[in-house]
Amino acid sequence: MPEENPLANLDEKTQRSIQELQILEHNFQQIIMQKQAFQMELNETELALKELEKAEGDVFKIVAGQIVIKSFKEELKKEMSHKKELIGLRLKTIDKQEKEFSERIESIREEVIKKISGKESKKEKKSD
Repeated sequence: MPEENPLANLDEKTQRSIQELQILEHNFQQIIMQKQAFQMELNETELALKELEKAEGDVFKIVAGQIVIKSFKEELKKEMSHKKELIGLRLKTIDKQEKEFSERIESIREEVIKKISGKESKKEKKSD
């Protein structure tokens, strides 16, 4: 006997909610990946700032991935501090998005589970 698609018996609103849930979960994963990338960049920036603090004498920076140019320590510190601040702000925004997505996903998930559980209960009563 072929297995029945459990979603086939759900009403259209519930099916749309499940689709929305899948999209939200996908977007949530992308947000998590973005957050990880920014956290890595923040760690690298903090490490660069620490190394810059220790540096004595001439300092250099890499531009365009391959060009090394002499720079001024205070100027570089200012640039790196500004970069760190911007990354921090971006991470706060991502944290907020992550929380909003998480709450929305949980809300829809609970709604769908209630609908599915309700359908299952009705099925069981019919088969009794």
